[in-house]
Amino acid sequence: MRSEYAISLRGLRFHARVGILPHERELPQPIEIDVTVWPQPPHDVPTMGKLLDYRSLYDLVAKVIGEGPIDYLEGLALAIAEGAMDAGNVRRVRVAARKPHVVLPGPAAHAEVVADLTRDA
Repeated sequence: MRSEYAISLRGLRFHARVGILPHERELPQPIEIDVTVWPQPPHDVPTMGKLLDYRSLYDLVAKVIGEGPIDYLEGLALAIAEGAMDAGNVRRVRVAARKPHVVLPGPAAHAEVVADLTRDA
């Protein structure tokens, strides 16, 4: 029997300086992050030593965002994804970074970038 599970944090909200326009570099704006990780499958019943604490995922996101200013959403999503892969016991991670106040010539709910990393077997 094959077993798989994922841990997700959705709609994490921060204010960050993300973008290359002068006002984006100076003024924090709302950013929303979704993180999903797929831990390595356990060989037996998961024990506390094998589980991934989702508080550490939140702390990782907060740390990366706090290091700003960040030029592009792509860099933000990738930095969070790479950090999650380095957190240990993670075989795959998906990070979506959304910026609701994006400068476009027409209406848009948000801009979103998704980074999806998988560890080689």
